[in-house]
Amino acid sequence: MTRQPASALRSRYVEQAASDLQLNHQRQRELAEELRVLRQEEALLAEILNLAERYEGSSGPARPPEQPPGPAAAARPGPRPPLLGDLLAELLGGHGEPRPAKELRAELMAKHPKRNPTPQVVRNTLEALVAKGRIRRHKQERSVLYALAETGPGPGPGPAPQSGPQSGPQSGPDAATGPPAAGRAC
Repeated sequence: MTRQPASALRSRYVEQAASDLQLNHQRQRELAEELRVLRQEEALLAEILNLAERYEGSSGPARPPEQPPGPAAAARPGPRPPLLGDLLAELLGGHGEPRPAKELRAELMAKHPKRNPTPQVVRNTLEALVAKGRIRRHKQERSVLYALAETGPGPGPGPAPQSGPQSGPQSGPDAATGPPAAGRAC
């Protein structure tokens, strides 16, 4: 009688060990897949850092993934290079007439030889400045030209005014915001 319970107990242990071993192998496969995905993400993030530094003109090497951003990163010596949008707006400010993106890129690369943005990056940056209201887009036949937006005492950035003739006389509450007439008190 003691023989049968010992054999049943051994059988249960063998089944349990086999089941645990199978679960262990399954978990190892899951972890290996998760590790593979994390390594792919690491490579992608390192490439994004590399591209960002190349297009923004940073001269230093990419920050290694082990170095978290913190107070040491914020206290780097030396000035940061100006943003591409600021450089393009500065170039537009030096011209009275609208300029195409191609000419702006050529002028940027002549004045800042360390900067080498692609034409698409320049166009994207210019369109972002249009969206912020810092510059205006002018379409001339099949060409797109950019000019610095007029700065004035306005409520802040908003939609860029469209160039072209106004349709009809102004009336309503907005008509009174024009320049004061000769006899009107301010």
